[in-house]
Amino acid sequence: MMDVDIQKTFADLHLAVAALGGARLFTVTVLDRKARVSRRAYTSHALDYPVSGTKPMTDDGWSRHCVDGLKTFVANRTAEFSPYFPDHAQINRLGCHSAVNVPVIGGGLVRGTVNLLDVEGHFTPDRVRAIEALIVARQADLLAAMAAVPMAE
Repeated sequence: MMDVDIQKTFADLHLAVAALGGARLFTVTVLDRKARVSRRAYTSHALDYPVSGTKPMTDDGWSRHCVDGLKTFVANRTAEFSPYFPDHAQINRLGCHSAVNVPVIGGGLVRGTVNLLDVEGHFTPDRVRAIEALIVARQADLLAAMAAVPMAE
């Protein structure tokens, strides 16, 4: 297996998303489905949303839609994501009032998500489709980088 530059893979995706209109906050989360934990593996805001530790995977409407349902979660107003994001006040303080979480799928399972947040109404259907297409085009590289993220504490 060749070496994978995890941070470069995610940073390159971040730059490509920026070219599509970007996001104020950009993170990548990796799932360990067997251990039922997730880890933030990349962040555009290291102080507000650091890359550290794991947290338990949730079982809620968001996870049923995005992780179990393999579908992109789009919320263009805080009220649409606040039931699922307990840190919505912190997100709002960063000027973000909309969110998109795009699942990265491998072997029929979500291996992680690409998470973008921005101003209210930012994620138009055309922008979401463009972001999804970009992630699909980079799927193999993203899956390799996600598989290389250490999940143990």
